[in-house]
Amino acid sequence: MKSFARNRVGVALVTVACLVGAVGPSWAGERSVPETNGFSFVVAADMRVFTGEKYDTEKHFYGACEAIRQAGPGALLVSPGDIDQPWNSLETIRKVFGKEYPWIPVVGNHEIRKTKDMEWLREWGRTEVPKMVDIVSRGPEHGETTTYSFDYANAHFVVLNEYYDGKSDTAANGDIATPLYEWLKEDLEKNNKPFIFVFGHEPILAMPDCDSGTIRHRGDSLDGHPKNDHRFRALLAKHRVTAYICGHTHCFSYANINGVWQLDAGHARGFEKQTGGQALRSTFLKVRVGRERCRVDVYRAAPGGWPYALTRTIGLPDCTVASFPEKR
Repeated sequence: MKSFARNRVGVALVTVACLVGAVGPSWAGERSVPETNGFSFVVAADMRVFTGEKYDTEKHFYGACEAIRQAGPGALLVSPGDIDQPWNSLETIRKVFGKEYPWIPVVGNHEIRKTKDMEWLREWGRTEVPKMVDIVSRGPEHGETTTYSFDYANAHFVVLNEYYDGKSDTAANGDIATPLYEWLKEDLEKNNKPFIFVFGHEPILAMPDCDSGTIRHRGDSLDGHPKNDHRFRALLAKHRVTAYICGHTHCFSYANINGVWQLDAGHARGFEKQTGGQALRSTFLKVRVGRERCRVDVYRAAPGGWPYALTRTIGLPDCTVASFPEKR
């Protein structure tokens, strides 16, 4: 299904890969071909507030973590924003997975509003992230600890703080400002890994939830800065980025936007009151990467926040849906 989203700098061709109300597996790849090697990682975002000991129940983030554990936690967990209070999120993660499980948090719009959140995230990026992964490149000046890239196996991971404006890591308003763009451009030019995953909190373009059709933050995400948004999309397409993975909207969706696949991980807070007349189901993604191909398994909770079930599998562009063994 194709639709056209207009902004002040032209027309963005968007292929919406999920149909509202669709059930069962939804394939965006080619026919299945077995793979022999691979690893996986998990994405869970926007669990803010519903973390820590007070919310250790199946119907909150704790329940999402339990479901991730049952599905297989993979090599690491990436959380693209709105994870405050981050120390409470970490408490829940460690309670379920143990102290050694790598957690990569990304700055969201709620974290930049709280000094303690940002102090914690800067220290985590400075001291703990290097213990978990091999840093390839630190972010630009004044943003070194909340923007960075690292490699794992045959994949390159880029963590972006979209609130960095060149002078501060809390000043921009959901944007890929020029200093951040220039850093990303240089990082991607140096990369030699076949798979590239770029993470940021806000979507390039907010899309409808795959099950409810709800749309949130259309026009006030990265698309609120059309020229920079267009430049960002073009850079990702040029370097054949496997997927741009975000959160912010609380709506799970996946779509091809001008040749760039965007995965919006929705929220992983468990039960959520209705938004816009629709309850938005808690979600986490399990990304499976093989030697040459990859797929994304989408797990969503029942409307009450529990249990979780595999609702669809997505084969990413130029990738074949296949069966990959678990590797940590």
